[in-house]
Amino acid sequence: MNNALVEATLLAALEIEAARDLGTIQYVVRRIARPYGYDRFVLFSASSASEEVVERLYWVEGDWFGEGQGVDAETYVRRCPVTRHILSAREAFFWKKQHLHGEDCYQVIRSPSGPGLQGLQVPVFGPLGLEGAMSFGGEGINGSARVRLGLSIVATAAFFSARRLLEAPVGEVVNSLSRREREVLAWISAGRRQADIAATLGLSERTVENHLRLARRRLGVATTAQAVRLAIRTGQIEG
Repeated sequence: MNNALVEATLLAALEIEAARDLGTIQYVVRRIARPYGYDRFVLFSASSASEEVVERLYWVEGDWFGEGQGVDAETYVRRCPVTRHILSAREAFFWKKQHLHGEDCYQVIRSPSGPGLQGLQVPVFGPLGLEGAMSFGGEGINGSARVRLGLSIVATAAFFSARRLLEAPVGEVVNSLSRREREVLAWISAGRRQADIAATLGLSERTVENHLRLARRRLGVATTAQAVRLAIRTGQIEG
């Protein structure tokens, strides 16, 4: 990256880290990304353990599908299946939308070129592996290595700051889990399937699912992956 972009990227990351609301994060991301042709944004939490991949949308902006329609997690994954590529990706990648045989087709590409909607998807990793991602889209985008690296830094900062603001932060008082709930979540965190956990603990699969459901309710979260993250962050299980 050239010196100007390096400085702008670092300053943006610092601004995002200090943000006290989502609007500030959005403003900084737009300021950095738009000069390079990116005017569509999706920021979300994700998990490789979730069939849908996308857990929670933090921010969606721009006309992604050319119809002016709103986008929820289910619609986004169904209409933009290239998102599933983050399950095998280890770094940011470019994608392109094409209209072939009357249908929209998305594909991972080496670098953007030509007309049409294209973009950059940045997977974000943490202690649990894949934890989220940000997608930038636009037409006539800059696909240089320096922009890719710069936007990757900004996207990572945006994800962790948005999660801090929109989900229960470290230090927030949360209900304590029971011993069995902590045990089941710890096994989930280690990558074990519910059937294996049930066999290990001498429980039925339904009982394991009940423990997970109670843990989600007690922690005030929607998904098991979120429960695992919050339990780790509040010291109730080890990461």
